[in-house]
Amino acid sequence: MPRPPATAVPATRPPAAVPATRPLAAAVFTAALAACATGLAALPAAASIGPAASTGPAAAAPAGSAPSEVLYGFAWADGPSTLRITPAKATPVKQHGIVRYKLTPVPGAKERRIGYAGADFRRITAACDLKETEGVVKLDKKGLGKTRCKEDDLSFVLSLGPAPVRISTGAVPRVHEFIALPTATRTASGTVKRVNDTTVVFAKGRSRVTLHYTFLDFHRATRRCGDSWLANHVNADRDGLGTKACDTRSFTRAVKGARYPVLTKVEYDPVSRQLIQAWEVFGDA
Repeated sequence: MPRPPATAVPATRPPAAVPATRPLAAAVFTAALAACATGLAALPAAASIGPAASTGPAAAAPAGSAPSEVLYGFAWADGPSTLRITPAKATPVKQHGIVRYKLTPVPGAKERRIGYAGADFRRITAACDLKETEGVVKLDKKGLGKTRCKEDDLSFVLSLGPAPVRISTGAVPRVHEFIALPTATRTASGTVKRVNDTTVVFAKGRSRVTLHYTFLDFHRATRRCGDSWLANHVNADRDGLGTKACDTRSFTRAVKGARYPVLTKVEYDPVSRQLIQAWEVFGDA
């Protein structure tokens, strides 16, 4: 079913704001896929774009005339007609007559920032403006979406959160949705540092991973959701983890106000690099 702003769900895309609910991609499974571990070469119609100062790290590729390529992965919105995607290894799996994909991270794969202006977008839903499949999927024999949609429909889908897609470069970029098998999430404790209002870098020892978020659950140790990071610690359990339920906006504001990386426990998807939950950890003061 389509997802509601609060308790009621319109069947089609709203004219302006997108409700704060889980994205289509998470409803249809979370994962990402790539046929090319080195990223996507740039083309005039679907060029890889270098990182913008406000959007964080990404591998840059100048516009050129390289042959067309195909890239599977989990796409994130990154500005007008632009997305970010990190390659992953893909294996098609047929279940109950439907082709899905098993996705695993590619070691060393670099996140790419890609323009999709003028894209031919194919959805797995019966209509272009649906938030969810409503129990009806439109797939070809390869398990790729076949409902013809446009660039603005892709922007709509990405505004809901990360989406598993296949990108084919060329004179007109073509983007297909697909269904991905579930990915096991990871939970770890380390530090979080803000990149922008939808991106953080999580560090544990020498390991670093860039995580994106659209909606997440934030557990605070402070008295109020709007407090600065560890302004007080009246809502921490015996392990120092926050217990006060807060929202995405509170997380963004708290991390933005922190001058240095802050101790945090996180739950995330290693393939889509989606930050799912974050716990403020008392002990950072």
